[in-house]
Amino acid sequence: MSGSFKKRFYKWHRICGLIALVPVMCWTLSGLSHPFMSNWFRPFIAHETFKPLTLDKLAPKLTLQQVLQQNKVDSLRNFGLVKLNGQTCYQILGADSAYTYYSASTGFILADADKQYAIQLARYFTQDSVSAIKSAVLQTKFDDWYQPINHLLPVWKISLNRPDGMDVYVETGQSRMGTFNNNTRKTFLWVFEQLHTWDWLAKLFGDRVRLIVLMVIVVAMFAAMLSGLIVYGLFWSRFKDLSQKRKRDSREDRRFVHRFHRQLGLIVSFVMFTFLLSAGIHIGVKLYNNKPVPADFKQIIRTSDLSVDNLHLQMPDSLIRKTSLVKFNGRTYYQVNTAKKQVIYLDAANGAELKNGNRQFAAYLAGYYSGAKHPADSIVHIRQFTEEYGFINKRLPVEQVRYPGKDDWYIETTTQKLATHVAGPDRFDGFSFIFLHKYFGMAWAGKDVRDIVSMLAALGVLVVSLFGFAAFTKNR
Repeated sequence: MSGSFKKRFYKWHRICGLIALVPVMCWTLSGLSHPFMSNWFRPFIAHETFKPLTLDKLAPKLTLQQVLQQNKVDSLRNFGLVKLNGQTCYQILGADSAYTYYSASTGFILADADKQYAIQLARYFTQDSVSAIKSAVLQTKFDDWYQPINHLLPVWKISLNRPDGMDVYVETGQSRMGTFNNNTRKTFLWVFEQLHTWDWLAKLFGDRVRLIVLMVIVVAMFAAMLSGLIVYGLFWSRFKDLSQKRKRDSREDRRFVHRFHRQLGLIVSFVMFTFLLSAGIHIGVKLYNNKPVPADFKQIIRTSDLSVDNLHLQMPDSLIRKTSLVKFNGRTYYQVNTAKKQVIYLDAANGAELKNGNRQFAAYLAGYYSGAKHPADSIVHIRQFTEEYGFINKRLPVEQVRYPGKDDWYIETTTQKLATHVAGPDRFDGFSFIFLHKYFGMAWAGKDVRDIVSMLAALGVLVVSLFGFAAFTKNR
């Protein structure tokens, strides 16, 4: 191979390295911060889940029908029963998708109750009944502090007036928490968003432009790594001869920066390859899936459809943890979540139980979201997160509705929401990301060890890049 070709190859290695230098610094530094944000400096909160009271402890005096008729409500989307400031209330989701609360004893409307219930839940989650409420805002969009990874919307952002600046995000309809942030976590979130995901680029030019730019940079980084390995192979005999000659002549090692860059680069090339491969797959799948999200399923239920009242269902009140309404295939049902973690469907017209009701409703919703006209291959109840349906999806329990070709639609039947959709590319992306990017294959060693290893890998890539830049400046 001619010397001029080798020199041109060396030149392109340096060009690709310079293009990738700043992005590498951004990604590795923010990657180093991630374990602190998600593990070691994660803020403490007393409770992360809320367990609703059973119907016998809520003890409402009025039925749902009585409250609706008293207030001349002829249609609704759904309802629930909650305890607010010591009294049992009906939580009615109206046709306008807004919550209204009515006393279960008098039927009177309760002013500003959804906000008050969100505050009550935030105080329960934090076990803080002393701090003043700094603000309570209904949030219908994701932002810098409540990011799309949290999935749940709308939520109330409850900010407590405390030195740590605690914010708690609450979904009142399901009495659950979206996430919580203190000042430290907010700082880490900002750093990660600016340096790692580059959301600022999406705000300026749109998400597709952001993804294309990131893919170009990943390709440049891969080219820099690959060309560096090839350069090391092409020039290895020369590097060896120069080193031996320097030692024989007892001369000072003036190119130690170049040598460290080559040697350390060889060591970290594998972890750099795993980072780049998983990042490239992740960005590529996002570009492939950059399509409109299916609209949420929405139902309208007429009050006149509720012939059977909600307080005289054919099961003990002590078993009823939560009751709501669903409508599909032309029928309206009470959807009853029991203390035994079962979901039972009772016809609102006659009280009869629908056999395998949760499976039937999951299949109906999956057909709505997917547009599939053929039956599913299988429907599996998922109670805990798996490698495919990870914790980032937030919602549990869900039904995994699988169509031919392992086309999986995860449905949360209690909210009629699509939790996530996993097909061939998504599954490949998910596995590559958790094993090659986040090192979940080391889960056996514990989260702390896994985080330390991933930080050392990121630090190695950063040091190699900085040594490469230092070598470039010395050549000028």
